[in-house]
Order: sequence, then structure tokens, then C-alpha cells
Amino acid sequence: MGTVRVSTGDLSKPSSTSSSPFPTTTSTSRTETINGSHEFKIGGYSLSKGVGIGKYIASDTFFVGGYAWAVYFYPDGKSAEDNAAYVSLFIALASEGTDVRALFELSLMDQSGKENHKVHTHFGRALESGPYTLKYRGSMWGYKRFFKRTQLETSDYLKDDTLVIRCCVGVVKSQTEGPKTYTIAVPPSDIGQQFGRLLESGRGTDVKFEVDGEVYAAHKLVLAARSPVFRAQLFGPMKDQNTRCIKVEDIEVPVFKALLHFIYWDALPDVEELVCLNSKWASTLMAQHLLAAADRYALERLRLLCEAKLCEDIAINTVATTLALAEQHQCLQLKSVCLKFIALPENLKAVMQTDGFEYLKESCPFVITELLQYVARIGEHSVISCGHGNESLDGNMNGRRVKQRLH
Repeated sequence: MGTVRVSTGDLSKPSSTSSSPFPTTTSTSRTETINGSHEFKIGGYSLSKGVGIGKYIASDTFFVGGYAWAVYFYPDGKSAEDNAAYVSLFIALASEGTDVRALFELSLMDQSGKENHKVHTHFGRALESGPYTLKYRGSMWGYKRFFKRTQLETSDYLKDDTLVIRCCVGVVKSQTEGPKTYTIAVPPSDIGQQFGRLLESGRGTDVKFEVDGEVYAAHKLVLAARSPVFRAQLFGPMKDQNTRCIKVEDIEVPVFKALLHFIYWDALPDVEELVCLNSKWASTLMAQHLLAAADRYALERLRLLCEAKLCEDIAINTVATTLALAEQHQCLQLKSVCLKFIALPENLKAVMQTDGFEYLKESCPFVITELLQYVARIGEHSVISCGHGNESLDGNMNGRRVKQRLH
């Protein structure tokens, strides 16, 4: 049998050395504020006078730190002893709560633009007794003599018979955290990969699409869940009569394959693999076509991904067609980036000599006016006023390419 060894040392107190046999645990208490604000506009101030001392106008309730709050404004004051000489302003706890600790700030906003606001605040300063404590629903913090009425009515705080009050609340909360007693590694979501493999396997497909003579199988429920357009097409009251094989017009094969890839994988495919070309131009062209398809099927995330890709890959030979695309599909950020790029003196002449610029003039004539405004802003008029051949915005160029194909 083994031998049991018993220590005869003093066990009445732990050792102060690092080799203490007692395990050490830690915990941390953290106190912080959960902040929020509310703006309360009081219109028709002059009509509120005479409502009576102790009568108030209340804001709508708003929520900060898990509690409801409201601002109370007393046009004739809260206390009879002031004889309506002051307006009173308070913030009140409007929901159930006990001993709710909070910081407050009440501001009467200067409407002259000078930002000389009248502010009473707890924030940013040391408080001798700590945060204010509201004991129960209806408890208030504020000022009976917030502002003298005669001064208020001749001040910049009153404009168009309207007052603007801003209230900030910081609810104080404490929490104690101890060490985690587990280390379970949670893998990232792979739902996109699972759906992608479902598409690749072809199992359970119940709808087919014919694109340029090629047929692609998919799942109605997946398409309907991802796209409201597919949902209406496959299940809506005006659904296609033949949903077993739907013919898709005006979308090329690589673009439709990329569209399906995104619907299932929730990610962009490898463009080089799809179009069998390794070039920035091919990538840009795919992004242009895919953006149009995303807009057609109301795939907002895909549309934004394409928009971001086109912003990154902006270039002389493609920017005009990208600008036309941005105008046609209401991509405002992409449009702005294109306009600024073209308007640069070092880019304008070269862009005007591309086939895409002629297409831009014919398809989106109003954009040319916006481009002129951008050019005017940077003070470079010489390029557009010289009027030599293809350098003029109103010039005529042959060899127009309306739509480039991917293959």
C-alpha cells in the first residue's frame, strides 16, 4: 500500500510566498454610466404662460440605461413662493425603479448660433456626494428657479416662440466579473459553405434557369429567402407560369453564375476562374455587370460589394461606363467617386477619348452637367473650352461601344 504523508506545518494562515499551496482567484468590479440624450422642443411658449403654478408640460418618454425618463417644464414655475417669476425645469424617472443612481445635464439651447447655452450638469466634474439617487417612479432632479421669466423672454433661447431643451442622462451601473471557468472554442459560422455545397451537389433542386443556352439548377426556397424579386417570381400572385425552367434574358452566363454563387455562399466568387481572364479590366467588367444584376434582383449587399469593388478599381478606360452604371442604378457614392476622378485635370482629357465617354454622353446627358460643375470647382476650364476635336465635351466620336461582353 502507498504511504499517506501529513504535513505538520502551521495551517492557521496562508503562506505569503509565491509557492503558496492555496489557489488564487480574481474578480473585477467595474462601475460606468450608460448615457443617452433627448431633445425637447416647446412651441407656442407664449400660449403656455398662465397655465398655473405647479402645472407642467412634459416631453415624450425616452429610455436610457433600461429606465424611462421624461422632461418636465413649468412655464409658471413649480413653487408658489416664487410667484411665477421663474420657469422650472426637471428630469423625472418615468418607470418603476428603486434607488436609481444617475448623472444629469439640463441645457437650454441658444438659438442664435453663438452656442451660448445655459447648462446645468453633473458630467465632467467631481461630485462630493456622488451621483444623484432617485428613490422611486416620479422622483425628480432639476431646478425650481431654472431661469427668470423676464430674462428668458428677451433672450436668444426663445426664437419663433419656441424653446429647445436638451437633457442628458447617465445611468450608473456596476458589475463584477470573475474568471471564465471554461474555454470552449466556438467555430465561425459556416452556413454559407453549407448552402454552397448544397448548390454544388445539385440535390433537391426544384427550379432551372436557362441562360444563353446553358441550364442551371437551384432551390426555390433559397432563392426566395435571399431575393424579394425571386420570391415574387417563384411564389407571388404574379409568379411565372413555368417555374420548372425560367429563361433569363439580358444576363450573361458568367454573371448569372456569380449571382447564384453569392446567393448561396454570401460571398463573391473567383472572377478570374469565371471569365478565364487574369486582368484588372476583366474584374472591373464583371463587377459592373454583377452590380446591374444585383440591382435587378434586389440583392443590396451584393450591390454594395460591387460598388465598393468599382470604387477601388477606378481607371481611365472604365470610369465613364462605371459612372453611367452608377447613375442608372442610383449608386450615389460610386457616382461621386467617378465624377471626382474624371474632373481631375490629369484624367479628364484621357477619359474623354475613351469609347465609354461617348456612351456616357448619350445614355446619361444630365451627368455631363454635373461633371462640368465638378470641373468648375477645381478651377480647370482650359480642357473643356479648347474645343479641339475629341477634347470637347460636345464632340462626336465614332466606334461607340455600348455594352462590352464578358466573353
